[in-house]
Amino acid sequence: MATHKFQTEANQILHLMIHSLYSNKEIFLRELISNASDALDKLNMLHLTDDKYKTINFNPRIDLVPNKDEKTLTIIDSGIGMNEEDLMNNLGTIAKSGTKAFLESLSGDQKQDSQLIGQFGVGFYAAFMVAGKVEVTTKKAGEEKAYKWVSNGSGEFDIEEATKESHGTEIKLFLNDDETEFTETFRLESLIKKYSNHIPFAIFMDKENYIPAKTDDEGNETEPAKTEVNNEQINKANALWSIAKSEVSDEEYKDFYQTIAHSSEEPLAWMHNKAEGAIEYTTLFYIPSKAPMDIYRVDYQSGIKLYINRVFITDDEKELMPTYLRFLRGVIDSKDLPLNVSREILQSNAVMAKIKNASVKKVLSELAKMMNKEPEKYDTFYKEFGNVLKEGLYNDFGNREKILELLKFNTLNSNEQTSIEEFIKNVDEDKKEIYYITGKSSLDMLKKSPVLEKFKAKNIDVLVLNEEVDTIIFPMVTEYKDYKLVNVTDAKLEESEEEQKAKEELSKEYEGFTNEIKELLGEEVKAVEVAPELVESAVAIKADKEDPAYMMAQMMKQMGQGGDVPEPAPILQVNPNHDLIKKLKESADQNLIADAAHVLLDQARLFDGQELKDTADFVTRLNRIITKAL
Repeated sequence: MATHKFQTEANQILHLMIHSLYSNKEIFLRELISNASDALDKLNMLHLTDDKYKTINFNPRIDLVPNKDEKTLTIIDSGIGMNEEDLMNNLGTIAKSGTKAFLESLSGDQKQDSQLIGQFGVGFYAAFMVAGKVEVTTKKAGEEKAYKWVSNGSGEFDIEEATKESHGTEIKLFLNDDETEFTETFRLESLIKKYSNHIPFAIFMDKENYIPAKTDDEGNETEPAKTEVNNEQINKANALWSIAKSEVSDEEYKDFYQTIAHSSEEPLAWMHNKAEGAIEYTTLFYIPSKAPMDIYRVDYQSGIKLYINRVFITDDEKELMPTYLRFLRGVIDSKDLPLNVSREILQSNAVMAKIKNASVKKVLSELAKMMNKEPEKYDTFYKEFGNVLKEGLYNDFGNREKILELLKFNTLNSNEQTSIEEFIKNVDEDKKEIYYITGKSSLDMLKKSPVLEKFKAKNIDVLVLNEEVDTIIFPMVTEYKDYKLVNVTDAKLEESEEEQKAKEELSKEYEGFTNEIKELLGEEVKAVEVAPELVESAVAIKADKEDPAYMMAQMMKQMGQGGDVPEPAPILQVNPNHDLIKKLKESADQNLIADAAHVLLDQARLFDGQELKDTADFVTRLNRIITKAL
């Protein structure tokens, strides 16, 4: 037996691997199964292309052998195996599994056809997260000698000659006392289905099957119940997304969705795409029929799994797709990323960025097709995910126009929702302004907002946006194609000379009254002005967009900190043509005017979707006004 030391840097990285690198210990099985598949891939290529390997009996398989009594788990493959030099190079040095060297030894068509999995790097050492000791018994295909590699991960490893009948590798893990769950067959099978169902080689394991007792017609037992142990394949040995779309049935797509989404419901739709060229990758995305429970939580669970050459990498990376598409469930499988890719590399990798950008465009394109060709299905989608989709207007400027075209809008002049493309057909082609109103109130109440009265009078349609997300996002959306999006409070509708002159005269006539109301309301309003464009309402409020305090409040709101900065005082608008305002102007009862001023301001706030600051004061003042009126 010869004892060797790991390389100095290998010792440091091994310590990091055991204690820090993986937060989820179960990942060790994925790594060892992936290495076994790698070894089978190598021998398969040599068996097909190298004459000296063609006579070797190649029966590709992987076996799991758990032993509860010994607290061990053995992973066996019939792959290429290793000799003493390979053990030194591959298991004595971190970030080298032999795959890179093997690939470099190929050339031409061999390299193109091999489709070998990439560099597994430090994956083998994940075994030490669950095992205090690891034994590797291996025999290289075409050679006579077998070897055993033994280490407890503390800095040294031993290599000695061993006995092994056939080529391949056996990795025996002596599990730590608190890791015996990995000897349970149901636990192992669930991990294989989670991480390695896609491995192209069959994985076998002994499973106990209970056979109930047999009875005759009279209920007498003829054969006692028993348990049989059968060696069964526990993975499907194919990757659904790697199969041509024409060869996958709808039922298979639905079954796969229910597996990866942990859902008993059928998906609303799916998109299966394979890209070939400078970058090769496959995507399979599903749209659920119901929104996940955590869809609006900051700590939502990503629904996209990343694979590299059919090897599961992560399902917890939110950067794989933008947050406004977080409802997607599915798979990205790339051939151009290293298997030991880190989260930091994923976020800055140029290949991943191209895959992400192309995938986003594909998803948006498919949603557009659904909207046009399957409107009822799209209505179902939009009801569940429309508000999530709107978030893309905030953080995906490059696709903003496409996202806008996917939205469905309520409008002032219709009870049916419409698209922005349909809406602009009735927009004034000279002004090219799309007017919208936002508010947190109900749709019906927002449609009755006093601010909209001048639009009703001129028969101008308006987008009515009553979701809370609208108030944050739409102030940032300023244009669509060559149309401007304008908040109704900023709209400058054309007025005739007669209208302008009449407004100036009313402002002068009511100057004393508006000054009196401003004095009574104090700092609760920034100003009081005459608004003859109001038709049915006595008052309305609007924000002063030029106020620096308003701009700061909007910025903080967009950063998710709207509650930290108070909204600046609004401008109160009064309708000089309303009977209530006319009578109030002529009243000599100062107490009545004071009560009415505060009640009217609160009324305007309610129409604006705000909550009253002092409900008790509002009720008291209203009661005094009613009492005087009786």
